[in-house]
Amino acid sequence: MDTKLEIRDWVGLIALSAIWGASFFFLRLAAPVFGPVPLIAARVFFGFCLLLPVFLYRGLGAQLLQHWRIVFVISLANMSLPFSLLAYASLQLNAGITSILNATVPFFAAIIAFSFWSVRLSRLALVGMGVGFSGVVLIVFDPHAIEFGPQALLSIGAGLLASLLYGTASNLAQHRLQGVSGLTVTVGSLGFATLTLAPLAWWQWPQVAPSTSMWAAVLALGSVCTGVAYLIFYKLIARIGAARALNTTFMVPAFSLLWSSTFLGEPVTAYMLGGCGLILFGVALTTGKIIKR
Repeated sequence: MDTKLEIRDWVGLIALSAIWGASFFFLRLAAPVFGPVPLIAARVFFGFCLLLPVFLYRGLGAQLLQHWRIVFVISLANMSLPFSLLAYASLQLNAGITSILNATVPFFAAIIAFSFWSVRLSRLALVGMGVGFSGVVLIVFDPHAIEFGPQALLSIGAGLLASLLYGTASNLAQHRLQGVSGLTVTVGSLGFATLTLAPLAWWQWPQVAPSTSMWAAVLALGSVCTGVAYLIFYKLIARIGAARALNTTFMVPAFSLLWSSTFLGEPVTAYMLGGCGLILFGVALTTGKIIKR
């Protein structure tokens, strides 16, 4: 594979980062109206509806039937649970902070790989984790963006637990679904998540009907931030490889801060910028983006 990224690759990376950054904005906007579980049930349903025709066109049904058990497990760890946890965190935390907490996924992925698949962690990776989690601590004690208390701690814990689940899902997919199409995993996960969340969403559905603008936000969250985003992601993986496609990790928090500040008027504090910088620097060390010379 050519090591040089073309202009269209950079456009794809930036577009994907902007879209995934916007997902935290939509979560913050719609979660208080719908509630976490109904919001996520609607999100995965809209994403499923968008990607299903592509899935059927490519004839991947037999592949999903062959691997449905592990895809179901991954749907819990990669969509149903973490999506709901992030929506819950969005009730208390602003969109920028939630996205910064979500940038810790590579740390948890490395820890899970070390714990269950004996993947070696270098000293530099361990230093990176320490640096990254110091960034989380800095954000927790931000007096300008977080009203410190039990509810804030629960929300921060929910955001970090979502990252742990994402890290678990990435390892399961890597070790149990080699050779399986990413589209198969995503459509299967979206379908299973829709079925899993539907009963609880029906029970918790808001008594006051959400406005048209709120439904538009949910439609954007499901179709654009889930369906379209994954299509871009697959195309990037095919062109530049998974490792470089995951460089979006470094850009998503920046876009999330931009959208939440511009459209929600949320503050961007020195604590948030410092914590974000420490987390991303830690991610760079942990994932080998910065090589010890």
